[in-house]
Amino acid sequence: MDRPNLDRWRFDAITSGPEKLWGLEAIAHAIGLSVDATRRLAERNLAPIYRPDGRRYFALRAELNAWLKTRKA
Repeated sequence: MDRPNLDRWRFDAITSGPEKLWGLEAIAHAIGLSVDATRRLAERNLAPIYRPDGRRYFALRAELNAWLKTRKA
């Protein structure tokens, strides 16, 4: 699955605000994907998105930023 480009708006979404992002909507917004695409990434362990309690997703901004930087152009 292709990752979105790391443009200046995406960079701002990733680097501003609290370090932990809670919920698929917040994570999807930060990485520029739909909630469904973000859920698929999490379920397939293709992105640093976690669900430790089996209910609520969370991600760390620093890990998402590093993940976005590794994407193919």
